[in-house]
Amino acid sequence: MPLSPAAKRHHIHTRQVEVTGYIREDGLWDIEGHMTDVKSYGFENSHRGVIEPGEPIHNMWLRVTFDDTLTIRDAEASTDHAPYNICSDINPAYKKLIGLQVKPGFTQATRKVLGGTAGCTHLTELLGPIATTAFQTVFASQKHGKSLIGQTLPEPDPDKPRRRPGHLNTCHALTLDGPVVKEAWSEWYEEPKENAE
Repeated sequence: MPLSPAAKRHHIHTRQVEVTGYIREDGLWDIEGHMTDVKSYGFENSHRGVIEPGEPIHNMWLRVTFDDTLTIRDAEASTDHAPYNICSDINPAYKKLIGLQVKPGFTQATRKVLGGTAGCTHLTELLGPIATTAFQTVFASQKHGKSLIGQTLPEPDPDKPRRRPGHLNTCHALTLDGPVVKEAWSEWYEEPKENAE
């Protein structure tokens, strides 16, 4: 269902973020983020001259390579357009991500190594969508993704207790006492608690 009709308005700015997940032939996972900012009007920039309407102010890329545990094995940043000539100088700093793992506290960990003047605000903002896409790429399609490139996956150990999937109880649809968990992950389903009166 679309949004309700908007008030009369004028287009000023568009930010586009696209993040894509890939399975590599070596078994690792590449997640690539691309971000652009464009204005609907032209303006003068002290480093680039006139930036025409529709010309990117920011046009930046970030590729993060993960292993099966969502630990970062490599990272590469590229800046095609930025407001200042020196913006791309910070790109090599994104190698500092190597060794971090997507888990609770990931955002704080990335800000610790790349926050403020240690990184680029816009590239660092891409890490949120990259982390989400990594989770959806690696865990949700791990078996199918690897089978697509001909890798044989080990059979799960039936004696090893299964861990509750990390995405359960993280949103309205996946609440532990809800119908989706009851249907798809019944071993972690919890009966609804009575409302306290």
